[in-house]
Amino acid sequence: MKKYSSKRSIQILAHLLQQYGISDVVISPGSRNAPLAIHFSEIDSFNCYSIVDERSAAFVGMGMAMSEKKPVAITCTSGSAAANYYPAVTEAFYQNVPLLILTADRPTDYVDIFDGQTIRQNNLFHQHSYGDFQLLEDSKENAEDINFDTIKKAIELCFEKQGPVHINIPLEEPLYELVSELPTFPTVEKTIKHKEYEIPSNLVADWNTSQRILLLVGTKDYSPELENQLTQLVKNHSVVVLSEANSNLYHEKFFKNIDRYIFNFTEEDYKKYAPDLLITIGQNVVSKKVKQFLRSARPKQHWHLDEVWQPDTYFSLTEKIEVKPEVFFSKLLKFISLEPKPYFNLWDVLRDKKDAKHLQFLNMVEFSDFYFFNKASQTIPENYNIHFSNSSAIRYAQLFDFGKRRIYCNRGTSGIDGSTSTAMGFAIKNANPTLLITGDLSFFYDINGLWNQYIPPFVRIIIFNNGEGNIFKIIPGPGNANPNTLDEFIATKHHKNAEHLAKHFGFSYIKVEDEPTLDRVLDNFFKPDVQPKILEVNTYGKNSADVLKAYFNFMKEN
Repeated sequence: MKKYSSKRSIQILAHLLQQYGISDVVISPGSRNAPLAIHFSEIDSFNCYSIVDERSAAFVGMGMAMSEKKPVAITCTSGSAAANYYPAVTEAFYQNVPLLILTADRPTDYVDIFDGQTIRQNNLFHQHSYGDFQLLEDSKENAEDINFDTIKKAIELCFEKQGPVHINIPLEEPLYELVSELPTFPTVEKTIKHKEYEIPSNLVADWNTSQRILLLVGTKDYSPELENQLTQLVKNHSVVVLSEANSNLYHEKFFKNIDRYIFNFTEEDYKKYAPDLLITIGQNVVSKKVKQFLRSARPKQHWHLDEVWQPDTYFSLTEKIEVKPEVFFSKLLKFISLEPKPYFNLWDVLRDKKDAKHLQFLNMVEFSDFYFFNKASQTIPENYNIHFSNSSAIRYAQLFDFGKRRIYCNRGTSGIDGSTSTAMGFAIKNANPTLLITGDLSFFYDINGLWNQYIPPFVRIIIFNNGEGNIFKIIPGPGNANPNTLDEFIATKHHKNAEHLAKHFGFSYIKVEDEPTLDRVLDNFFKPDVQPKILEVNTYGKNSADVLKAYFNFMKEN
């Protein structure tokens, strides 16, 4: 016989989640949120997942939401458990991933009287959420009607903003009072808002009079509609489209490897390649060089297309276009001319020259992180979703062509925390296999991402282990520190490997330390198996930072 929580607030919450089609719930253990755990797990329409570490659990939930493209609920007990959600909440906020945060709490009059596991949870995430709501305890007057309206508003906001929304749920004892039947609640009339958009005539005129139009696409999920629209814009060489690995756009006339082309731009180049109309799409851009270029170029006009975010990243924003890019271009394409522009040819000549240099360098490079990324880009099966960790992993990825594989990275806040957990959450809900390519520090930082009983056997993780945070040997600045300080406190040198961790968490494990072994192992690594796999590419002492610097120096040569 099924047993449900007797708490009316929890019954209403579950009913409304069902009404809006939110079916995935990530639950971390605790007593104060036990009514939620018991209730959700007894209802067949919910898929419940138990993840112990709240910091990892929130990233797992975020990965699920990225994969499913709909809100995922996460729930935890009171106190510091809720605070552990914060890293993933900030990432979901800046990346616009819909996460419904359900934190159980002590009754409101228990706050700040030193009751156990009690902190100021109301509005805990208000700086990085699209809404913070608090329910009433069941014993409060009109609690049922007020809570019904509050939960409905919170869920609809999560859908509208496609980002994190917080519901704090004070619960009085007893917590484990159960019932065998549920009351009937009314069907919900959904009032989620949908924006209408008509393109202003002045934007059409500005497009048609611009001679140098540059579209820059940052972090974005794959959109076949947008890809087709941008293809129409480039086929006659009317515009230049710059994209990155995690822009998830695929066309031979898109410029995908930005840093390959602009890393050594001078002030004169900034002027030579500057657009007069810049259009930006998507979220965070990885390339620091393109930010420097466009901030120096100061285009006369800059339009940004996004339903939520309108950042003035390049200090030249003139139009905040609060609509999906697909909607905007569907309107624009009806009115604009698509004449060839010399501006495209200017960039195309640069690309041909730099791509040729890139291929020359590949023939000379020895075993290193650079060698590994080149080999991986050629070997990974096309049906894999690839998650990159931050720092050097996603930066290396920008230099290579990963074809039509879907690429993801937590670029909302660009932190190394949670990369593994996010990838595992994504893998749980996706029919295609998932590969995580991660640096050693990012991997070891998020070990609890593997403390997860739902990881499918077709998951693959590749760790390129250079024994430190090698990014600090790549970027300018840290090298000014004394070597001992740099190694111990910034790059944080270590001699750890993942062999025992892999065994502990039920992964098969392979380690490679040279070119022939890597070349031999990679193809077999992706073959089906009964358990997920970890491949550790050990590049200790290979001076990978020096190889990357040599690459960019080689690319400078005429």
